[in-house]
Amino acid sequence: MSSPAVLSVRQLCKTYGSGETAVHALRDVNLEVQAGEFIVLLGASGSGKSTLLNIIGGLDVATSGELEFDGHALNDAGDTELTGYRRKHVGFVFQFYNLIPSLTVRENVELVTDIAANPMAADEALALVALSHRRDHFPSQLSGGEQQRVAIARAIAKRPRLLLCDEPTGALDYATGKLVLEVIAQINTGLGTTAIVITHNAAIAGMADRVVRLVDGRIAGIETPARKLTPAELSW
Repeated sequence: MSSPAVLSVRQLCKTYGSGETAVHALRDVNLEVQAGEFIVLLGASGSGKSTLLNIIGGLDVATSGELEFDGHALNDAGDTELTGYRRKHVGFVFQFYNLIPSLTVRENVELVTDIAANPMAADEALALVALSHRRDHFPSQLSGGEQQRVAIARAIAKRPRLLLCDEPTGALDYATGKLVLEVIAQINTGLGTTAIVITHNAAIAGMADRVVRLVDGRIAGIETPARKLTPAELSW
């Protein structure tokens, strides 16, 4: 790709604890992500996928190494700077939807637009995930797939440069999971949002521009699929 690197990770390490009980969650990870890429982080439970995503998203900090976003170093950033980075540039989607049950769909999305500098309207974000007709419903009135799409709308409403998804289909059935992946792919291609998706499901890797395989906290390989599949073509 000819796009510039929006994210650079160099010699990144993360260790929890010390001495004989230390857990080395990440070991000398190097990765460059270009603007507009769709990256899949693939690996078994405990391979370091979520730790890497959390550091990239500013939810955690590395023990050593370098992290740069758009040329700005974040490895020594304090809480205030990381909060600003998350608020301005990062949208998160997790396996569990984290919607506020007492708020409507639209109000859940508006929580983000209230703190973002240049947000899209909540209705616009909901239209992108095909949920305009559900905007006045409460989360308990939605299916799991619809709740996840609301979570995506909330994540993209602030127009993030990075969309970070941790097992976004993990709690969904096959058909519903495909619908959610279609929305993420649409955001990636339609808005040009750089997307990084964690999964343990190798089939989902087919829709990536590049697949980063992690084993025991290290990058075991980076692959470029011969042909990028659409979510409808995936089978697992």
